[in-house]
Amino acid sequence: MRAKPFLRACPLLLAALALPAVAQAAPRSAKARAAAGVTIDYSVNLAGIPIGNAQLTGAFEGPRYRMDVSAVLTGLVGAVTGGQGSARSSGTLAQAPLPSAFSIATRTSHSGIAVRMALASGNVTQAEVTPPLLDTGDRVPVTAAAKRGVVDPASALAMPARTKGALLDPENCNRTLPVFDGATRFDVVLSYGETREIQKPGYAGPVLVCNARYVAIAGHRADRPGVRFMEENRDMSVWLAPVEAARVLVPLRIAVRTTLGTNIIEATRWTQTGTSTAKGSEAAPATVAEASLPGR
Repeated sequence: MRAKPFLRACPLLLAALALPAVAQAAPRSAKARAAAGVTIDYSVNLAGIPIGNAQLTGAFEGPRYRMDVSAVLTGLVGAVTGGQGSARSSGTLAQAPLPSAFSIATRTSHSGIAVRMALASGNVTQAEVTPPLLDTGDRVPVTAAAKRGVVDPASALAMPARTKGALLDPENCNRTLPVFDGATRFDVVLSYGETREIQKPGYAGPVLVCNARYVAIAGHRADRPGVRFMEENRDMSVWLAPVEAARVLVPLRIAVRTTLGTNIIEATRWTQTGTSTAKGSEAAPATVAEASLPGR
């Protein structure tokens, strides 16, 4: 099992989130949104077998945010692949995240990849993939238009409320996220399924259960069976829980049917604070975000 698809799936499946970043309302002032932080630990299971752990840390202060995601494969899968990875994004929140910097690095026992990206107003201004992707000749071209009005996978995990009412209004499920990860462009489309009560260490209360759908746009290899499988896959869902002080929703659980069984990423602990570590982070850096491969 390769770690790279798993690590990319965490942001994709944990997220399916916000409105397109085009024509968004101006961010609210810092006084209008309280500082807040949340850390969620996740277990990762495939076909009922534990294969890894992940963690999401979100920090929010005024309109600014920072998202940190890490994941590691454990047990036999981890011993064989050595799979691990981490991602970071930062920017401002409006009707959807407006990221300014994104970086991700993943590594297996045999290879690694790093992506660094800078954005402004939802448009990619710089992007670098190390090592560069092989030119197989069958990838759908990523045009300049495909890099406009996008969010990165880690920013997608912060889902601002779509309405002025309760964060658990079903309407907050209904959104489309235009994601660009530095190499591929795709949409994750969410729709409301139900509201249910759950109890986890650190969190007890209702969550929104959203159905999810994957739509490939560019950068993918259209004839690959895996791409067709994901586009036809209707067995995907994400549970969203509120961070009230920041007026955002974050994922507590993601379930995705794969060719090997159902992959479930589920919270094992929720820790929320009233303060944020995002203070002082750059809102609009002019250069590509830092990223490095572990061990290099």
